[in-house]
Amino acid sequence: MSAGWGVPWARGGRRADDAHQCSSPALLKPLEEAQLLRRVAHQQILELLAEYGDSELSPIPVAIETGRGLLVAFLRQGKRQVYALNPMSVARYRDRHSVSRKKSDPGDALVLANILRTDADMHRPLPNDSELAQSVAVLARAQQDATWNRQQLTNQLRSLLRDYYPAALEAVAGWQNGLCRPEARAVLAVAPTPGKAATINRKRLCTALKRAGRVRGIEAEAERWLEILQRPQARHPKLVEDALGRQMLGLLRQLDAACRTVDELAAATEKAFREHPDSEVMLSFPGLGVQLGARILAEIGDDRSRFDDARGLKSYAGAAPITRASGKHHYVGRRRIKNNRLHDAGFLWAFSALTASGGANAHYRRRRARGDFHPAALRHLFNRMLGQLFHCLQTRTLFDEKAAFSMPLLAAA
Repeated sequence: MSAGWGVPWARGGRRADDAHQCSSPALLKPLEEAQLLRRVAHQQILELLAEYGDSELSPIPVAIETGRGLLVAFLRQGKRQVYALNPMSVARYRDRHSVSRKKSDPGDALVLANILRTDADMHRPLPNDSELAQSVAVLARAQQDATWNRQQLTNQLRSLLRDYYPAALEAVAGWQNGLCRPEARAVLAVAPTPGKAATINRKRLCTALKRAGRVRGIEAEAERWLEILQRPQARHPKLVEDALGRQMLGLLRQLDAACRTVDELAAATEKAFREHPDSEVMLSFPGLGVQLGARILAEIGDDRSRFDDARGLKSYAGAAPITRASGKHHYVGRRRIKNNRLHDAGFLWAFSALTASGGANAHYRRRRARGDFHPAALRHLFNRMLGQLFHCLQTRTLFDEKAAFSMPLLAAA
């Protein structure tokens, strides 16, 4: 790692937990006068830790500036606790040692080791999620990234078609995720330019629609495409139009691959999520489907000791407000430092719950009546339902709308 990794080394003497109580079960040991800072390969790390007192019963905790990667997985073997510290926080600690803004890997390793030695109770180790929960996290995040990539390619393709082939956009205007539909991609593959669309026949369009998986209304759909694509329209010169068509086919092949990737990852995510024991509780909540539930599970994990109470989870998700008070100045507003993936999933969850739950809809309407804008009302609803989810996961109970929302809200709904 560019910033190095730090451990509070020891060879005996007074234990650090005698002088500084640590909330971690791992024993933090005192730092020697001469810090041992080395560059080591992964396979040498365990040997180096064992050399300085690491054992299975008393593993030495490790601080690092990332929470992912092969090195982190390697360090988390056994019962060792790994602290993934925010680089911004580490930079503030670095200023305690020097204000000259100098930076080096040994210096960063020293700062990380000192953080664990003195302020370990102010930081949390990486959660001890199960292997299944970690696999759900990998798949759910990959599926979300693939969806974003697909949308970027769709936007590029739409922008290109608008420049030379607006009839194709008119043909898919009434479809949800129009250009991502297999029928649209199949027709564009056989009619990539207005010139080729003017010469295409109904039979070829029907074949393309069948190849895309359409089974009903094929003749009518082919006739609709023909009527739109073969209207008189402004066109580029032939060579320029052919070049634009080749560019479009290149984007179309990338979009085909992106759509297949999204579908495959969605299927894998659903399978892994349904195998997890928390899925039954999460799917009992209104507005929470398989893909959205997998995204939320990916971010909160299944380590019940990760959050002390629901307030910690709400703060982590960015649903709870933050207070800034100094003298006569007092401000309460939304959090900007949060888990963005969980925050985005929470907004989708709250928005879906408006139509799936009468109590949630009544709560949202009450917040709007109090003067909240739409985002603030959704965030308040997400904050409330996230606390309910925390309680249900802790107690292994399913969602009950009568217990979740008060009777006046249900009566208003």
